[in-house]
Amino acid sequence: MPQVCTNNSHKNGAKKTDMNNDESYTYENLSETAEFLLTRVPFKPSIGIICGSGMGCLADALENKKEFPYEIIPHFPVSTVPGHMGKLVFGYLSGIPVVCMQGRFHYYEGYPLWKCAMPVRVMKLIGVSHLIASNAAGGLNDKFKIGDIMLVKDHINMLGFAGNNPLKGPNDERFGPRFPPMNKAYNRELIDQGKKVARELGMGGMVHEGTYTCLGGPNFETVAELRMLKMLGADAVGMSTVHEVITARHCDMTVLAFSLITNICITDYECHDKPNHEEVMDVGKMRQDTLKLFVKKLVEYIAQHNPQ
Repeated sequence: MPQVCTNNSHKNGAKKTDMNNDESYTYENLSETAEFLLTRVPFKPSIGIICGSGMGCLADALENKKEFPYEIIPHFPVSTVPGHMGKLVFGYLSGIPVVCMQGRFHYYEGYPLWKCAMPVRVMKLIGVSHLIASNAAGGLNDKFKIGDIMLVKDHINMLGFAGNNPLKGPNDERFGPRFPPMNKAYNRELIDQGKKVARELGMGGMVHEGTYTCLGGPNFETVAELRMLKMLGADAVGMSTVHEVITARHCDMTVLAFSLITNICITDYECHDKPNHEEVMDVGKMRQDTLKLFVKKLVEYIAQHNPQ
């Protein structure tokens, strides 16, 4: 049985951070969060995994689990989206120490982007060097089908075009440089390995690579918006991941991200289908066994080869 921490007393008097508080986390705040976790977990994870909508099953695959509901972790926000359990889960996958976010935070929940991405910095402080970020996304590429997986090779940061960036504000060099490059945000070696793993598992035909774009949500996109994004080169559309990746690369973490295509984007005014969150959850459940095995193989590769 997993151990679930329910102690609501936070070390050093740390208090939960209000959703609408505009004051950014400091290095000292996040160090308190890291210390809270490290003093309660008997190992340091080297790999972090962020579970997208309907993909919390990835955390269920861990052994010797120790779970922390977000509401008891100092300075942590709380996930409010159906399909996001709201727990930080530590454990072993194929004997490798990992930590999973079973539920993430989104801009549309009312959180600023720096707060959505703060768990990535906490991961860095507790020893994580490699991040695997998953998400549920709508497929724009005509070759994609529902249930396919897209390995992210690049992103289009629509929120960032408007100046909304998780690194906005004073920079702390202890995390990373003021102007981090993003031309190699997604690790090429891990993308290639993801395709190799897919072939070995007999799922090569359902795994692609492409460009992900992040919008603010929570509404699904209009036909005109999707047509524009397709012209810009986007292959899949979602409401997460990009700000987490930017934050991870800022603090020099190696990143692999993939999208589970849970719906096909509607780019025809004559189509009367309506995208909804329930289909996102259903596809996640349909692919959960495949995703567990896929991620397990990638974690094994990272532990053995330590790609940079």
